[in-house]
Amino acid sequence: MKTRLAVLFPTLAAFALAQDASVKPGINDKFLDPKLNVEEWTKKFETESREIFHQREKIVAAAGLKPGMTMADIGAGTGLFTLHFAQAVGADGKVFAVEIAKNFLEHIKARASKASASNVQTILCTEKSVELPEASIDLAFICDVYHHFEYPQATLATLHKALKPGGELVLIDFKRIPGETSEFIMGHVRAGQEVFEAEITAAGFEKVGEVKDVLKENYFVRFKRM
Repeated sequence: MKTRLAVLFPTLAAFALAQDASVKPGINDKFLDPKLNVEEWTKKFETESREIFHQREKIVAAAGLKPGMTMADIGAGTGLFTLHFAQAVGADGKVFAVEIAKNFLEHIKARASKASASNVQTILCTEKSVELPEASIDLAFICDVYHHFEYPQATLATLHKALKPGGELVLIDFKRIPGETSEFIMGHVRAGQEVFEAEITAAGFEKVGEVKDVLKENYFVRFKRM
């Protein structure tokens, strides 16, 4: 335990001090490229060999959405979850598909239009803000995206503001365990579950639960806005 805390505290200290510094410079460059090829990314993101795509229906069910809710699909990508969420919240609900990549947003707009999902609204975010109205959402969903937050403290502050009092945040991200996790994930994902959880709680959230029977390569944690 002492060893784990010794590793965690310096990380949190750096997190607190580096308000204006990117924690992973360049990690989103490929998504900011105006030539981004959506078709190629769709093949990468929406394949049964990818755990979160394979388990998408179970993930949506575990998110606990109810008709009439307003939620944000943060880092919606190609929209692999967006239309599932739109169906879950129903005609009286709303889904904000939040993305930093303009090409992905255009793709999501087309998918929503084709599916007659009029309750989907796309939002172009920035590296430091989710660009959502204050107290506008009941739930924020962040799946294999948090490790792409270049400025987590700033982004979490805007997300905290966007959530209604008592609103919830669902975090799904890659397990990062030395000796078990692939070299690619170890290099791509800057920190493990404990660090990410600590960053989120430090931003004004409380961990209220964890789903452990759906995913193996990823963890699934639920937080409440305090």
